[in-house]
Amino acid sequence: MNEMSDSLLTADEPAPVTVHNENGPSPFLIVADHAGNSMPRALHRLGLSGTECGRHIAWDIGIAAVCRLVADALSATLVQQNYSRLVIDCNRTPGAETSVPEISELTPIPGNMGLSEGQKAARVREIFRPYHDRIEIELDRRRQAGRPTVLIAMHSFTPVFKGVARPWHAGVLYNRDPRFAHILMALLKREKGLVVGDNEPYSVTDASDYTIPVHGEQRGLHHVAIEVRQDLIAEDAGQRAWGAVLARLLPQAYRELVAAEALRPSDRRAVPTTWPSRQEHLRLYVLP
Repeated sequence: MNEMSDSLLTADEPAPVTVHNENGPSPFLIVADHAGNSMPRALHRLGLSGTECGRHIAWDIGIAAVCRLVADALSATLVQQNYSRLVIDCNRTPGAETSVPEISELTPIPGNMGLSEGQKAARVREIFRPYHDRIEIELDRRRQAGRPTVLIAMHSFTPVFKGVARPWHAGVLYNRDPRFAHILMALLKREKGLVVGDNEPYSVTDASDYTIPVHGEQRGLHHVAIEVRQDLIAEDAGQRAWGAVLARLLPQAYRELVAAEALRPSDRRAVPTTWPSRQEHLRLYVLP
């Protein structure tokens, strides 16, 4: 299975990245690292069944629709990645053990075993890099125009992981800079009936994440990662409900943050303003 050429995608296959509302005026830039579960034909579904490719191990179920609804409601730009995270995880630093996983949760991934460096590089070159390059282009464009930007990284999580049920309806994730995350989390917790995780079921770290550390922290942007439980957004009704909640609360959180910083400008100095460069990130968390 792994005796394939280093070329991966053909011209008639889906593009690795889709941009929606490219010229949206909103300060929010929404990104979805695991929005799709497409598989390059050359990989023969990585040796998995169609059922396995539809499971949560392959993508963030429901999140693409929620992102589109939020983007439309807020006139925000959405950048989403269309290939399965089993091909390459676009929220992992290339070369990390979990970048091209040989096992996901409890499921072996035959098509990821015994890969050559050239085969791995093709996945970086043709899927990972175009997605993150497109995010960089959008952020550079905004910076040059002097536009404020808030980076919103959207994900969904499975209700049960390795046999353990997860009680949270949503999680708010952050690392060094919790300012926007804490405000949004407080607003979500005021919503009736919601159980909201504080850096649960995951947290953002340099070793386990790429999008927030590289595009959010390194640029000094306000940012947050949001996780929504998949059973709540697997169908249209839930997607619309969560889209409406986030479209209502994200602008409110941003207004509160801007107001707080206007009153206490010294708060800006309370958060570190330098982080590892992309090259340093690679050296620290991937290379031996």
